[in-house]
Amino acid sequence: MRSAGSLLAAAAVASLALLGSYVALGGSNYEPSSVADPCGAREWRSPDGVEESAEQFALSALDGAACELQVTRETLTVALADEASRQEFADAYGIDDARLEEAIQAGLVRAVDDADAAGALPPFVAGPLRAFAANVPVEEGIAIIGDATVVFEDVGSLLEQGEGLLEEARDLLDGILP
Repeated sequence: MRSAGSLLAAAAVASLALLGSYVALGGSNYEPSSVADPCGAREWRSPDGVEESAEQFALSALDGAACELQVTRETLTVALADEASRQEFADAYGIDDARLEEAIQAGLVRAVDDADAAGALPPFVAGPLRAFAANVPVEEGIAIIGDATVVFEDVGSLLEQGEGLLEEARDLLDGILP
């Protein structure tokens, strides 16, 4: 059986080894990563489905709105969490409801532009969606950013309906044309 002294010595050696490893790997000069500029362009990944497209859309919309308001995306995200946070944010930054609405609309338009440029939205959908985004009321805009999957599910539904209509038109033309 080992004595308490040898167990204590082993624990001290292990602690010193851990501390040495931490310092050797750069732990003594930790700096948090900087926050990205919301006005800067961000590359869209090739989305693998509705969830990833929606995530990128929401991040792009938040970037656009944050850029308009000259705050970080993270600050705006926290502000939009609930009514109390939004009011606290508005008071702290001197932003009225109209200015917030303009920023949310600008952010949504940016997201549509980014999605369109990345090929995540069909061109015939991007135009009407852009017009909608430019005029959406603030509450609906915040809801869209919060759950952008609805946008991409609706686009998918439209595409399926469009494909069905095209198929019907082809069948109709086949019956009419020789």
